Amino acid sequence: MKSWIDMQRVTMLVIVTTLALTNSTFSGCAKKEESVSGSGSSAPAKSSNGKIVVGFSQMESNNPWRIAETNSIMEEARKRANRFDLVVTDAQGQTSKQVSDVEDLIAQRVNAIFLAPREFEGLAPALQAAKEARIPVFLIDREAAGVAGEDYIAFLGSNFVEQGRRAAEWLIKETNGKAGIVELTGTAGSSVARDRSQGFMNEIKQHPDMKIIASQTGDFSRAAGQKVMENIIQSKNREITTVYAHNDEMAIGAIQALKAAGLKPGHDVLIVSVDGEKDALKAIINGEMNITVESNPRFGPLAFDTLEKHLRKENIPTKIILEDRFFDRGNAEQFVEEAY
Repeated sequence: MKSWIDMQRVTMLVIVTTLALTNSTFSGCAKKEESVSGSGSSAPAKSSNGKIVVGFSQMESNNPWRIAETNSIMEEARKRANRFDLVVTDAQGQTSKQVSDVEDLIAQRVNAIFLAPREFEGLAPALQAAKEARIPVFLIDREAAGVAGEDYIAFLGSNFVEQGRRAAEWLIKETNGKAGIVELTGTAGSSVARDRSQGFMNEIKQHPDMKIIASQTGDFSRAAGQKVMENIIQSKNREITTVYAHNDEMAIGAIQALKAAGLKPGHDVLIVSVDGEKDALKAIINGEMNITVESNPRFGPLAFDTLEKHLRKENIPTKIILEDRFFDRGNAEQFVEEAY
């Protein structure tokens, strides 16, 4: 798995670097002299080649969901290459680096920023810097502390509370309201981890026999999810009847840990998750995962459509919510080939 992710990182880097060096209409590393500042105007200025330069601050690129999201933004930029150039940064899972990345984008004089925040708190300096430079910011897939319409234009993403609620709703029906649940939570301090937990808890609290017997962060990582699950199995063992993972990567890690412990995931221990990645749908088909609630990573068209509306000075909702699907044994095979 690690080598596959490393290969994806290298591939993305090569693509971005090559496009920049060939002066392609889609740029992964825009030069400072190729754009002018949007400061002094509520609308972004154009670069010297007549295009609008958009910066995308990605929080990390260490899992299939993040890679799919970045690829979607890049692909949409290619489709609109007559109008836009794109600059992509990777914070490598560090909030401090993401703040620095946004400041660098501002210094490069980009005209708009798509920001996928690593944490809810901690991005205030970045948002403030963009605000002072009058560069519009659009939050992609995660929220950050601030006032919509003032500190950023809009949030584009899924309803994470609803994702947690839907996972819990299925589990309650499947278990008749009785389960010993291990919760594998996402990145501490992120809006998505907070909301997926809240939605799940709000639903199961109506059923006193639905008990969280352990809750630990796996930081949205397959390897961390496996390690955390191994430790929990040692302490809880047969008390565990369900794993609720905040994303598929942790769920798949938990599956490996359960199998190593001689348990049968999907049968001895139910596995419910969120994201809808290809490996999760394969696990559902194989009977090792029970359900996953989709969290769509394909933000490219929506992000650029929303920016276009902003440039036309149209009214934009401060929160734009994507519709997510629900995958189980009944439809996983139907959608597995189109999954990321």
